[in-house]
Amino acid sequence: MSKLKTMAKTQLPKLDTLSMVTMGVLMALQLVISRFSVGNNFIKVSFTFLIVALIAKWFGPWWGMLTAAVVDVIGTLMTGGPFFIGFTVSAVLGSLIYAVFLYRQPVSWWRVIGASVLIALLVNTLLNTLWVTIMYQTPFWSLLPIRALKELIVTPVQIVLVYLLLKSQVIQMIQARLNK
Repeated sequence: MSKLKTMAKTQLPKLDTLSMVTMGVLMALQLVISRFSVGNNFIKVSFTFLIVALIAKWFGPWWGMLTAAVVDVIGTLMTGGPFFIGFTVSAVLGSLIYAVFLYRQPVSWWRVIGASVLIALLVNTLLNTLWVTIMYQTPFWSLLPIRALKELIVTPVQIVLVYLLLKSQVIQMIQARLNK
């Protein structure tokens, strides 16, 4: 019997119809938003991190990681760009970090800052620089300072946007409806 309980805990949490539809809409929205970015070649920012944070906050680590992987693969197929598993790992890890800090937790500046800074350092600066280095045979140490500077500029903006989004009354009302 205990083995059966252990197996049940490792399964994805069940979703009701409203949650499945909401998750599907958010995934589609993430794919659409990923096609648009703001900035120049040095600092190009997409707002997909907002959707990743929402999915992680509302549905937790397992669904967040699964949707991050699926959206990454579908997005790559839609653009026709080269697929590289490293970026999928980065997407999954970023979603996991948001979920660890935000899922079933009250939204606070410290939680949003912690998640955003960890994602900026570990995922965006280190891992994604490594993936670019591997894919395009570029020198890691020459790319790292440029990418770190970009993260220093972009991360504070992301922190404010994630916090404001998660604290908005509309988002909190939707979350309350999903948690019924």
